[in-house]
Amino acid sequence: MTALSSPDSPPRPASHRRAWLACGVVGATLLALIALGHDGRRIAQLAVLALPAVLWLLWPLHSARMRQLRTVFVWLWVMGFALDAAVRAYLLDTYQAAPDGAMVLGAAANTNAREGGEYLWMHWRSAVVWCAVLVAAGVLVGMFARRGAVASAASARPSRGITALVALALLLSCVAYASKPWRRLHPAIFWTQWVDSLHTLQAAWADQQKQRDRLMAQAEGIAPVITQAGPSTVVLVITDSINRDNMGLYGYGRATTPRLQAHKAQAGEQMTVLKNAWSVDASTLPALRNMFHFGLPEGDDPPHVLALARAAGYKVWWISNHDDLAIEQQHARFADVVDMVNRTPGRASASLDGEILDCVQEALADTGTERKLIVVHLMGAHPHYSLRFPANANPFDDDVDAVESGLVKEGRSAWVRRFRQEYDAALLYHDFVVSELLQQTRAPGDPGKPGKPGKPGEYRAWMYLSDHGQEVGHVSDRAGHSPATASGYRIPAVVWRNREPLPAEAAQQPFRADWTGWTLMNLLHIQWNGQQAERDVLGSSYRWQAPRIPVAVESFTR
Repeated sequence: MTALSSPDSPPRPASHRRAWLACGVVGATLLALIALGHDGRRIAQLAVLALPAVLWLLWPLHSARMRQLRTVFVWLWVMGFALDAAVRAYLLDTYQAAPDGAMVLGAAANTNAREGGEYLWMHWRSAVVWCAVLVAAGVLVGMFARRGAVASAASARPSRGITALVALALLLSCVAYASKPWRRLHPAIFWTQWVDSLHTLQAAWADQQKQRDRLMAQAEGIAPVITQAGPSTVVLVITDSINRDNMGLYGYGRATTPRLQAHKAQAGEQMTVLKNAWSVDASTLPALRNMFHFGLPEGDDPPHVLALARAAGYKVWWISNHDDLAIEQQHARFADVVDMVNRTPGRASASLDGEILDCVQEALADTGTERKLIVVHLMGAHPHYSLRFPANANPFDDDVDAVESGLVKEGRSAWVRRFRQEYDAALLYHDFVVSELLQQTRAPGDPGKPGKPGKPGEYRAWMYLSDHGQEVGHVSDRAGHSPATASGYRIPAVVWRNREPLPAEAAQQPFRADWTGWTLMNLLHIQWNGQQAERDVLGSSYRWQAPRIPVAVESFTR
């Protein structure tokens, strides 16, 4: 190695000085990139793992072809670490999540190529910023990686101190690679294992039949019973990405829910708006898992709500506007009738929620079934917001109203304000769909009249809630899923039934979406030996327990 001459050696050739400069610039760039996506001791661990390629720039090479090979290798090496850091930094900044966290793995396993492209299109600004960082780093590294040491007749021997320092650095790097906890942080190893984890998760989802059979057998063993005689129809409407702060029903400044508000005025005590509803998850898969497993941990081997309903004697429908493998396998396939209306892969497909209305009408009109549970799964306001309502149906895009002025005052960017307009337009269309579902459920029972399905004297109930909320400029200048702000957890929840009035105190009680199963059992009039009445928001024994969510919440009662 001829990186630095000894005190008695001739002055270093310019090529050697360039090699040290190249090593310094490439190393500093690499360290800066690593620091973007890692913190604490992991920065040092990644830096040690990256050392060998950087130090190679100090090794003099005779062959021009070998120097070219070194340039390419060093560039690819550094850019591998750079890409790893950029992805981690993006996830950390946007979701406060690591790539191998359950939320990210679940979302990635539940995403196809088209959906990934749609997601990037929505978040193209962030993608442009990080791509610009990577391009700048790539150009800089490429320029200096070409300046590695060149062997020549004027080469001087390195000093003992420099030789010892380089040898120590290489030894430390070898020790790091010998250590599994360190080695697995290397981007090539980490992302290979990440892909394996992804495939394992997808394979598990694709083979859920045994799990469903086990849960059905468990439900039959529990032997739930229906405590109310006569025909019964219960409709559960689960929507996606709705923040109650954007609903006129909850006091929002824009008229986003005029139809639901009209229903509330007409229904009186038969309809309750749960003012303080919260999700305990900021993404769909864990939210639905908790809803249908009573919010109980896996270790308790909780039953599935739909399995219990079927075991008790209900015929179950699952009508969805999602094209979603995980949800279909984990929940929808428990139903007797599964109708996946949306046939286009990707949550950002343009299938409007109104497409499910005819399917729900048919289910309600099935007069050959005594007891029905109809689960409706809507896209709601899942990004892209502009695809959640018909074209040219945004009444909020031109007016500078109080909401717009408030966002300007809070310093929200123009693109976030535009997303808020689209989000509110999506909620207005969503209000139409949800209100139609409620109207279909409330319709008087008369099988002889079109549009008025059901049986005379039939008990009917309807429950509506969102899986999680959405941040659209509420507390930060961004739009989308948000596990790091309360907006990601603030959801609507509404209950209606046509028999006895709903308890007035329920409206003011805080409500957890992961306890939905307990309330649904009440609406279904199902009793079983695992009943926990203190978790049923409609029951007299209800006792609130604040959930553990990764954000600070001043109060769960507002």
